Amino acid sequence: MFCNYQNTFFLTATINEWKPLLLKNEYKNIVINSLKFLTNSQRVKIFGFVIMPNHLHIIWNISQEQTKNLTQGSLLRYTAQQIKFEMLKNEPLYLEEFKVNLKDRTYQLWKRNPLSIEIYTDIVLEQKLDYIHHNPLSKKWNLALQPEDYYYSSAHFYQTGIDNFGFLSNYLLE
Repeated sequence: MFCNYQNTFFLTATINEWKPLLLKNEYKNIVINSLKFLTNSQRVKIFGFVIMPNHLHIIWNISQEQTKNLTQGSLLRYTAQQIKFEMLKNEPLYLEEFKVNLKDRTYQLWKRNPLSIEIYTDIVLEQKLDYIHHNPLSKKWNLALQPEDYYYSSAHFYQTGIDNFGFLSNYLLE
């Protein structure tokens, strides 16, 4: 079992106004590439994730050299910027739905203040992992029949040991 829970968190980040922005694979892939970058630069270890149409969940261990707020902010700012660039090119009218009247920005894709819960036991980690893997099966979304069938999730990794994304860590082996 995973022993060192220092800096291990369950993150939930939601698209502003719960809009289904992440239905498009292009936008989900921007999140994937950002997670890959954070992992490759040794800022985080990712134990689990799911990208839903209007939110995402991540279980990650943040490097001692990083802070939770810095890491979360980096992920959310970068993905928002990249998605905004794509929307400017391909969906400018949809981007207008994310326009805000704020001094520091014109558009806001992610809701402010994502939920971040510290994970402190194996039981909590396993509960959160089970929750995120079953999220795509909810009646609201019905994105898959089995957790491992939904591509934008770590469920397949835990079922088969195959990491289709190149950034996942099995918490049982840490």
